[in-house]
Amino acid sequence: MMRQSASAGEFTGRHMLLIMLAFFGVIIAVNLTMATLANTTWSGLIVKNSYVASQHFNAQAQAARAQAALGWSSTMAYDGTAFRYTLVDARGEPLVLDPSEAFFRRPVSDRDDRTIPLAPQGLGVLVGAVELGDGLWIVEVAAGAGLDVPYREVRRIAVKGGVLQ
Repeated sequence: MMRQSASAGEFTGRHMLLIMLAFFGVIIAVNLTMATLANTTWSGLIVKNSYVASQHFNAQAQAARAQAALGWSSTMAYDGTAFRYTLVDARGEPLVLDPSEAFFRRPVSDRDDRTIPLAPQGLGVLVGAVELGDGLWIVEVAAGAGLDVPYREVRRIAVKGGVLQ
């Protein structure tokens, strides 16, 4: 019996084997890449101990309601080198502010987290030097405004080209 050789352009079992190996090889490589990235980029940890955090929730919620009842409003600005925070009372009058601080963090990583001091510059204005990269940031300001506890504000901001968007 004579063995027939495959003619040019004919689809053989070898072709099918190579296609299947390439197909599943790509799927396995993508899955391993995604699993590695998911495992190394963000821990998923929001609080170290969720039970302890839950015990403080009601007190924090009450403090937030009391702060909201003041009717104060604020603005944030960033010019590429300095962060500026202004705070006015319910009538729009600037408040006397003490030295304070601002905490900057990325939404999904703690790699770029930083806390900066904010110094009063006139009535109702706090300024601090900071360099923020482009992208999303979460800013938490703790402003000393003559209250028993600092006036707290958390806001998500976007920086593009060195300025606040």
